[in-house]
Amino acid sequence: MKKIGNYISKIEIDSLWSGRRHIVWELRPDVNILSGVNGVGKSTILNRVVKQLLEYRDDHGMDGVKITYSPEDAEMVKFDAIRSFDRAVVTSELLSKVTDLKLQTELDLQLYTLQRRYLDYQVNLSNRMIAMLTSGDAEAQQKAQGLIAEKTHFQDLVDDLFSSTGKTIIRDSNEIRFRQYDETIEPYQLSSGEKQMLIILLTVLVQNHENYVLFMDEPEVSLHFEWQKQLISLVRDLNPNVQVILTTHSPAVVMDGWSDCITDVEDIIID
Repeated sequence: MKKIGNYISKIEIDSLWSGRRHIVWELRPDVNILSGVNGVGKSTILNRVVKQLLEYRDDHGMDGVKITYSPEDAEMVKFDAIRSFDRAVVTSELLSKVTDLKLQTELDLQLYTLQRRYLDYQVNLSNRMIAMLTSGDAEAQQKAQGLIAEKTHFQDLVDDLFSSTGKTIIRDSNEIRFRQYDETIEPYQLSSGEKQMLIILLTVLVQNHENYVLFMDEPEVSLHFEWQKQLISLVRDLNPNVQVILTTHSPAVVMDGWSDCITDVEDIIID
């Protein structure tokens, strides 16, 4: 079994483009923001790293990509990668996965998958709470109350974000659904920005406060200005143990105290 690390400490990539551009990126354990002009290679770097992680799960490495973890003897990390663009579902591979006619876009498909993870999260939460409450340990019983508070906190955050349109999460539903005045709203009926924010926060929630790496490629797409400003703080609030690695074009993303976490692509290129 591969040893799981807490976070990624360094990324090295040989030949980012056609035999040139050697990348060495030293990472922080909390937030890492990759910036640069269009076409400089921000998304390419993230995609190469995510592909390496996906392939290494199956014991296959990717030539030219080296990832160093913390602790140093770790061999991989737990991670999620969020895609922000709300394109129509058109490929045969994606269409074969669509079992619900309400799913029309890639964000819908991500939400569909997350609904399944959310159900698993709730089952796991219930099992942990039962074990703690029946343990006879007063401290464990107190911690059990804290577990349900994490889910409630997530619901409160989403309700606050969506308050301007009157949407609130239906608290007694096993899946994510909303009430907007007297109408029930499925997540697939949300705007692109609402879907995107829900996907990000739900992904972080189901990580269960574990050490985790979250990759986001231009997460500000479709998010209005105020949500862009809050994004990183909301993610770190839901899981203080998550390492955020993202690309962005938006200055708003770093306005809430994250400007010292920015790395320009040109600064990590060693020709």
